Amino acid sequence: MQKIKQDKNGNIGKNIREIRLARGIGQTELVRMLDLQGIAITRECLVKIERGLQHVHVQQLKGIKNELGTSYEELLK
Repeated sequence: MQKIKQDKNGNIGKNIREIRLARGIGQTELVRMLDLQGIAITRECLVKIERGLQHVHVQQLKGIKNELGTSYEELLK
């Protein structure tokens, strides 16, 4: 599975967190939504991604984009 590396500032994770909070979606809820899509991710993994401590898999990013109703441009800016 391909991973997308975050820069040293963890911008992808910060963007995911900001958009998720703006939509009023909790971490556990997002993980549950992704699980229903068949995307394996734990809450702990999501926390690490949002903090910029872990790279995000392409499949995870696609699922997050779909569930948050956003674009790749917004996630990757």
